Amino acid sequence: MNRTHSEVAVSSGQALGRLFALSELIQQDEAAGMARLKLSRARAAVLWELHHQGPLTQRRLSDALNVTPRNITGLVDALELDGFVVRTKHPTDRRAILVRLTGHGAETTKKMAEGAGRFADQLFGSVPADELEAFVRTLDGVIERLRHVVESGDG
Repeated sequence: MNRTHSEVAVSSGQALGRLFALSELIQQDEAAGMARLKLSRARAAVLWELHHQGPLTQRRLSDALNVTPRNITGLVDALELDGFVVRTKHPTDRRAILVRLTGHGAETTKKMAEGAGRFADQLFGSVPADELEAFVRTLDGVIERLRHVVESGDG
């Protein structure tokens, strides 16, 4: 049976409103977590990228985070000053410098990962597996459509 737009129990506008509310709450939680670690969102993103990818050149960090090389330089400078990262010579390219986590940076990203795990458990730990799978499939579709809208400039 095909339902008309007015017969749908939940409208697309209501779904979008829920996504906005979810996004706002996640950002509030993220900001609180970053404040506890004394990090900005941008600095945390650099650490997170290094945590997942290992040592990277500043150019690779810039590309991965979609920010300017100048921005990455400032972020890495501040992270290095605070003892989260260190710059080292690249083992095979004399011209390149690698950015790597220090022990403090690795411990901080470990705390970030543990916090993300706890948060995921709080949100989804009691959701039945089939509902969680359906939720993830739905979000995957929404994310793919949003990427298309953003890339095409139709937003």
